[in-house]
Amino acid sequence: MDELASAHQPRMFSLQKIVEISYYNMNRIRLQWSRIWQVIGDHFNKVGCNPNEDVAIFAVDSLRQLSMKFLEKGELANFRFQKDFLRPFEHIMKKNRSPTIRDMVIRCVAQMVNSQAANIRSGWKNIFSVFHQAASDHDETIVELAFQTTGHITFPEHFAAAIDSFQDAVKCLSEFVCNAAFPDTSMEAIRLIRHCAKYVSERPQALREYTSDDMNVAPGDRVWVRGWFPILFELSCIINRCKLDVRTRGLTVMFEIMKSYGHSFEKHWWHDLFRIVFRIFDNMKLPEQQTEKIEWMTTTCNHALYAVCDVFTQFYEPLSEILLQDIFTQLQWCVRQDNEQLARSGTNCLENLVILNGEKFSPEVWDVTCSCMLEIFQNTSPHALLTWRPAGQDEEAAEGKHFVRNSPCSNTHNKSPRCVFTGQNVSAAFAGGRLRQSVPEQLRQISDQRLFAGLLIKCVVQLELIQTVDNIVFYPATSKKEDADNMAAAQSEAAGEEPAPDQGMYRHMTSAHLFKLLDCLLESHNFAKEFNSNNEQRTALWRAGFKGKSKPNLLKQETSSLACSLRILFRMYSDPKLQDSWPDIQTRLLLVCTEALSYFISLTSESHREAWNSLLMLLLTRTLRLPDDKNPLAPKTLPSSVSQVYSPFPHVLHICLPHSIISSEYPSVLVYFNLAVQQKCSG
Repeated sequence: MDELASAHQPRMFSLQKIVEISYYNMNRIRLQWSRIWQVIGDHFNKVGCNPNEDVAIFAVDSLRQLSMKFLEKGELANFRFQKDFLRPFEHIMKKNRSPTIRDMVIRCVAQMVNSQAANIRSGWKNIFSVFHQAASDHDETIVELAFQTTGHITFPEHFAAAIDSFQDAVKCLSEFVCNAAFPDTSMEAIRLIRHCAKYVSERPQALREYTSDDMNVAPGDRVWVRGWFPILFELSCIINRCKLDVRTRGLTVMFEIMKSYGHSFEKHWWHDLFRIVFRIFDNMKLPEQQTEKIEWMTTTCNHALYAVCDVFTQFYEPLSEILLQDIFTQLQWCVRQDNEQLARSGTNCLENLVILNGEKFSPEVWDVTCSCMLEIFQNTSPHALLTWRPAGQDEEAAEGKHFVRNSPCSNTHNKSPRCVFTGQNVSAAFAGGRLRQSVPEQLRQISDQRLFAGLLIKCVVQLELIQTVDNIVFYPATSKKEDADNMAAAQSEAAGEEPAPDQGMYRHMTSAHLFKLLDCLLESHNFAKEFNSNNEQRTALWRAGFKGKSKPNLLKQETSSLACSLRILFRMYSDPKLQDSWPDIQTRLLLVCTEALSYFISLTSESHREAWNSLLMLLLTRTLRLPDDKNPLAPKTLPSSVSQVYSPFPHVLHICLPHSIISSEYPSVLVYFNLAVQQKCSG
């Protein structure tokens, strides 16, 4: 080392002699040679990292010659001499930052692979480690040569020989993928990882029978530990480390592998696999920057959520017992995030999952499903709409001042009295009014902005959940078609068609499950009704930044939740299979109808009454379709207490006549119901 210390004219005589000694002693028995190489290899580590490039080049070239000679002898099974011999290449690649030396190391290793691949055994670990170091380099030449050689090793000629280092090969490919400077290489590396999965699928016996140091792994799990797990784990690392286009491709390939080869997975493998998958939704692993976090939720989380539900549906039988609760937990997590698209996706995935698999649900699974929906309803109810007050409201009111704040329901271009909740223009209301405001006032505005943005998303989720329940129980589009049929029947003054046979999950649910969903819907309806009736609070929100011509309201939530409740109750009331529960159903139905009719009669706003048009037609049409022994419009057949519930009908029709029906496009609706009621009563 002293000879090499000179910066200008280092002497390499001793180094040459070390190389010669190594060459002539290579024929010694392996145990003796390994002791010699412990000393000589450490010397090459130091010389290969010498700041003088001439010295380092000589050392690397000498290592190449010695390695070629050593590899010619091959290696017996269960020995690791190659791994020790090639370790200096790994050390030099890791410690020496000279592009020239790094390029030379890659070329030397590539030459060894091309000429001695058939004799390499334990040395593959060092080779993949060297290429792993090169994969993160910024020199295109180094990265390209390393990747070409890695691809040559992986497919097709030498893969069987490198099977002992399969995990290292996949990890090396993953590092190529994560080099953002070379996106084409990243995509090609993902393709090679996809081919690795194909190899594992086609040759599981090779992984199962290969003997190595991990003999403590059960024979039945060796394919998973050595093959599938490294592939899927590295793909999850790609998803968590890479930019959008690369991680999207990685996510797609990961779920393609699950769908293509999942039939060969054991149940406990799935459990380990989804622990990896759910890392995508881990708050601790999400980007810290707000913009990156929003992008991650909108793209990657959203994509992963739909893919998880697809895989669960495809492999429902093995997954339902071990992962259903975890999947429901992830769906709840998505719905609770302050990201409208992800929240919508959470409800849509819940709907798809139940519709596609509900026929296979046991009563216990339905219990878990309904409880999950109840929790989501409760966690996303925008209670702060009723409790929020602007800071210093009384003092500001006295001075005629109001802070400019956003409301959870604002759409300045929408003249409809209904409140349309969207994620756009959440901060638009803050654009004006900031001048001449103190810092605390602006901080309060920012705080309110965040609050209202969250409330807006909760309002959206409530509407999505109501539609989800309706679609699950009656199948998508069924309720909309029924409303259209009711309106058409009213226009033609003819009796409407009977509802279509059950297409949804209704026939697979018990009365207890349906009652739990009814609790969710009615709780949502009562909240919306309370908010719509609270004129003072709506005015406060309107003055706090709502610029429309009408005050914020939750009319859509109020009517759609009640409509779904009525559909469920009427269907249960006419279901012979639930005959034992009819008394309870009748009690709940009468209570809901009584409150609905009383509330409608008390409405003074014409626009509010118009919002109830389709709801009233649903209520009246379903009532008219009931058999005489259950129909309150045939009062002779029912106790007076029951028929009295529908006594407001004439009043309702009277209200509808001047305000909504005549002024609407359907003046014959009232005539239709008058005729129908007269027919029922006269019968």
